[in-house]
Amino acid sequence: MNLGYQAQARQARKIEKDFTDMRGQISGGKSAELCAYCKGSKRLCGKERCPVLAKFYSMSKSQPLTASETIAGSSPPGVFVGRFGYPKVFVGPLVPPEMGDTTLYDTPERWVGRSIENIVDFRMKLVRGMKAVDIHNVENGGRIVDTTRELAMGQISADVEANFTKKPYGKITFNSEVQPFGPSAPLRGLDSGNIKIDQRIDKAYSDTDLKAVGAVTGLYENGILVSRIQKAFSVGAFGLGKNRKFVPTRWSITAVDDILGKDLLKQTKEAPLINDFEVYWTEALDNRWAVLMMPCSWRYELIEAWYPNTVWNPYGMDVAIMSDFEFFKNRTTYAKIGGCYYAARLAVNENLTARRRQAGVVIFREAHAGYIMPVGVWNVRENVRAAIRKNPRKFNTLAESLNYVESRMDIPMKRWIKTSGVLKDLLYQKRLEDFLAVDKPDEPEMVRR
Repeated sequence: MNLGYQAQARQARKIEKDFTDMRGQISGGKSAELCAYCKGSKRLCGKERCPVLAKFYSMSKSQPLTASETIAGSSPPGVFVGRFGYPKVFVGPLVPPEMGDTTLYDTPERWVGRSIENIVDFRMKLVRGMKAVDIHNVENGGRIVDTTRELAMGQISADVEANFTKKPYGKITFNSEVQPFGPSAPLRGLDSGNIKIDQRIDKAYSDTDLKAVGAVTGLYENGILVSRIQKAFSVGAFGLGKNRKFVPTRWSITAVDDILGKDLLKQTKEAPLINDFEVYWTEALDNRWAVLMMPCSWRYELIEAWYPNTVWNPYGMDVAIMSDFEFFKNRTTYAKIGGCYYAARLAVNENLTARRRQAGVVIFREAHAGYIMPVGVWNVRENVRAAIRKNPRKFNTLAESLNYVESRMDIPMKRWIKTSGVLKDLLYQKRLEDFLAVDKPDEPEMVRR
């Protein structure tokens, strides 16, 4: 039933008030007055588009459809496991108030090339149901938890009816690890009648003697999408029976990327080297990506440059650059740069193992002001994948390849090298071949200047 004009006006005012109350989150709480004064029209924060309004417009489309304590719709299928309150967390489904094929709403592998507004639009339609549960209570969490797990193991969209204890409430969340999602509310009940469980995932779930690493790598080799493995991982579907537990979605994403990346690295490190210096390039969501592959033993680095007025450099007057790297030996500490590091490492190793080749890899990322809000680690994984699906530019020397990277990016190569661990090692570290009169990588012209 359509809302009357007055009801629509009241609903719009409520939504606007909810967003006004949370505008301070956009700028870390320090400049709430600035956002309130700007109201998205004066661009006082310097962003090309107001991130508050981007989510407001999307939510205003879906909020009237979720103004009820009961929602019937087709889950993509999607689930979410929170991390606050750990080891007691909220587990539940993601349900849009519409029927049909909604798989696009929770399949980031299909989002490359779409705008931020487009992504936020269909993500905000997903209403999150919440059921409090102890992370170790995987098998005895009750019907809601069992149905949520079945959804996480699902193959196609499933019709769901979710009954909440109150009307779902929209809340802005900014997180670089997970995708945005819409309103949320505690669940009273959850019913579904047509969940089609993927038999490959079900087989791993039923095998309580199979370790989680074996389950993850086996499903990946069997053609299951990474995003689907991450969902099943989060609801405790894998691992030895006595060790199974719920894993917050944010952690499960990086855990699966790391497991798969390490597994592929075993093959990469034993393969012959590539023959040339290769540079792959792409651009998406006002992010520029250059992937440099070098004919040397495995080493890897991700360098991110955030321009002023981007989500992770809102107040800076200069570009903020950070990096993390590893050499042939596996790193033993968590990357400071976060989940993006492992997502990109997986993507490049997919390429190298498919080619049966080994290389050193440096990924350059420039995030410009049009990247107004984080949309999740998938953005890194899928755009690095998209870059290396293209034909590379090939060069004979490191100098030539770095000159080309510099021509496609705004930041001078000299600054990239100053931040980099891998490039400085290649350019300046003395090696045995230096004393045997073997040619070493040429020093780029921009370094000599």
